[in-house]
Amino acid sequence: EGRENTLARHARLAKATRAAVAAWGLENFCLEESGFSSAQTTVKVPAGTDADSLRKVILERFDMSPGSGLGKLKGTVFRIGHLGDINELTVAGTLCGVEMGLGLAGVPHRPGGVRAALDVWSADGGVA
Repeated sequence: EGRENTLARHARLAKATRAAVAAWGLENFCLEESGFSSAQTTVKVPAGTDADSLRKVILERFDMSPGSGLGKLKGTVFRIGHLGDINELTVAGTLCGVEMGLGLAGVPHRPGGVRAALDVWSADGGVA
């Protein structure tokens, strides 16, 4: 694949993940675009909800484990990784699990995050 293609793939997966988060009406913990990571997206959950409870639902129902908030962020955020030997299909599956988990855990959100990610990839020539 080569270094440049690998970096471009990670950036493409990250961009789509951030689009999913925005479509859900949730907030990316990093508010400054210059600080966005190609390795992971950290998602703030709405006040009154617990990110660790959401993570538990996702693990129990879909055998998938989003990252936890560390230190003072524990319970207030979860992390979606998009780095390594993954592709659009892998990330789409992850986003499906998160979107279904949000509903099952009762976390207030809008539907359509997965579709938003697919739209990003479609615009980039990746998927239809």
